[in-house]
Amino acid sequence: MKITLLTGKTFDISEAVGMDIKVVPARSSRKLTLKIDEKERVPVLSVPRFCSRKHAVEFVNEHMDWIIKSLNKLPEVRYFENGETFLLFGQNVTVKHCPEARRGVWLENDFLCVSGAEEFVHRRVKDYIKKQAAERFYAQSYEMAQQIGCKLIGVSIKDTKSRWGSCSTLNHINYSWRIALAPDYVIDYLMAHEVSHLKHHDHSDEFWACVATLCPEWSRGRIWLKRQGKTLYAYK
Repeated sequence: MKITLLTGKTFDISEAVGMDIKVVPARSSRKLTLKIDEKERVPVLSVPRFCSRKHAVEFVNEHMDWIIKSLNKLPEVRYFENGETFLLFGQNVTVKHCPEARRGVWLENDFLCVSGAEEFVHRRVKDYIKKQAAERFYAQSYEMAQQIGCKLIGVSIKDTKSRWGSCSTLNHINYSWRIALAPDYVIDYLMAHEVSHLKHHDHSDEFWACVATLCPEWSRGRIWLKRQGKTLYAYK
């Protein structure tokens, strides 16, 4: 993977270090920094201005043990396939492939039925979740916004890398589709968090008081996201 740095240089160190690694220009820091992109499952190296390729390779090799341990901690990749059971909007559902049906995807008791060819099951389930999330999250966010006297312009469902939600100054909220796979009290907390930003554009005491008003169990949901949130990236 190559990327043009602020100095105009380009280099690829994946082959040199023996693994896929994403190199990005550092925005402000003068130091090399490493992190794990949990969604893409690759280490990310931030390279400051004037850093040489040799120095970047040496830095990565020095921290290889940390990289490997961090990658190994990521949850095993899972797919929405026939027989797969997962949590969806607080309900345990099992994927049931119905190849002869012509109904798309539909929920029938505790089964999420999927028609069509088997190779399209994962994508169709994922599309279904996104569509349902757009409708449910908007409805819940709109109701919460009404409770605190704020106007909600719209809700979008994204495939984000790190942020579970965000609220713009234009009163538009974005949510990660993967939040649909979290426990219902986590969903409630995230809705309350982002809706509260319609009224308070910071994390002041007033903001958290607003969150508590909308979601009394907010602390429980927040803790779950911090400790278990990365498990939601198991589904690609």
